[in-house]
Amino acid sequence: MLGGALKNKKIIISAGASGIGWAIAKVCVAKGASIYLCDIDLKAINKVKKHSLYNKRIFVSEVDASDETEVIDFFHKVKKKFRNLDALINNVGIAGPTGTIEKLDSSEWENTLHVNVNSHFYFTKQAIPLLKKSKTSSIINISSGAGIMGFPLRSPYAASKWAIVGMTKTLAMELGKYKIRVNAICPGTIKGDRMKRVIRDKAKFTKSSAKKIESDFVSMASMKSWINEEDIGNMSAYLVSDEANKVSGQVIAVDGNAERMD
Repeated sequence: MLGGALKNKKIIISAGASGIGWAIAKVCVAKGASIYLCDIDLKAINKVKKHSLYNKRIFVSEVDASDETEVIDFFHKVKKKFRNLDALINNVGIAGPTGTIEKLDSSEWENTLHVNVNSHFYFTKQAIPLLKKSKTSSIINISSGAGIMGFPLRSPYAASKWAIVGMTKTLAMELGKYKIRVNAICPGTIKGDRMKRVIRDKAKFTKSSAKKIESDFVSMASMKSWINEEDIGNMSAYLVSDEANKVSGQVIAVDGNAERMD
């Protein structure tokens, strides 16, 4: 049954058709929100369109979040559905290459920074006027444990996620007077397809087994377990809710108390 803490909240989620983004969407919709997703993955978008609440509480568009023109066009569509906005969840992020800095290709470094940082800028810039129309609103930036600890062999990814933390802190200062709260969530090792690729690439680079790399990742957290996508969904729903109306400028790890990422 719909209703609850996010009743009538209007939320945009970038890269929202699969993975963490879709997990956040499902939690927020179950709590009464209306969600406008965008994604570059057409296959994932088509799956979203099969949801029972598609075109009622869930809307979706195909968008390349690293292309500012496409993001601007997306917001033109959003404005036809939503007159104001209660939350923006910046979820775009690619894993980037695996390797030591001296062996990385410059184009891969630049692309990782472009997608992971510039997309957040494009979406936030377009969302702020809509967020200002709500009495209280929220921006959530999905960073990473790599954004607070570093991540050997993943320097472009770590650099991009540290940038998101800096952007979060600065935006919280700039937007507080408009009652717009800005927080970052730093997921730990999320069980899913992306982590499988990271494990595969690290195993290849270090000439180790995928099973050993997977065990190493899980052991980095005190709780010795994977983080589920729904865990990020639940934290996001809380930060969007009025229950978190004084929580801003925070960098919140959802990682089972990870102590390292090496």
